[in-house]
Amino acid sequence: MARIAGVDLPKRKRMEIALTYIYGIGRSTSRKILEEASINFDLKSDDLNDDQVIILRRIIDDKYKVEGYLRKEVTTNIKRLMDLGTYRGLRHRKGLPAHGQRTKTNARTRKGPRKILIGKKTK
Repeated sequence: MARIAGVDLPKRKRMEIALTYIYGIGRSTSRKILEEASINFDLKSDDLNDDQVIILRRIIDDKYKVEGYLRKEVTTNIKRLMDLGTYRGLRHRKGLPAHGQRTKTNARTRKGPRKILIGKKTK
């Protein structure tokens, strides 16, 4: 089992998909990394040899922000917005969508489960 950037890559997955289990790496980034390392996209993560794992680790460490450092940077950016009192910061503080989505309907992921109001008339 290959361990890259503090994450165990899943077994029996194509490398293109397996790399996306690392926070900060999506499909397009994983393709770029594999092309640079000259590793086949369809190679299973179990079939990686030690040299290939070392090459992948080096590429990811040198060129990409991933896992802990990226999570820390994202949370500090959100905290900065909240401290400045920007509109986006206030939306984060209230737990509402920050990018202009509607909230009259939908937005249940950000708002959480519905709160039932007793005695409220509906049209």
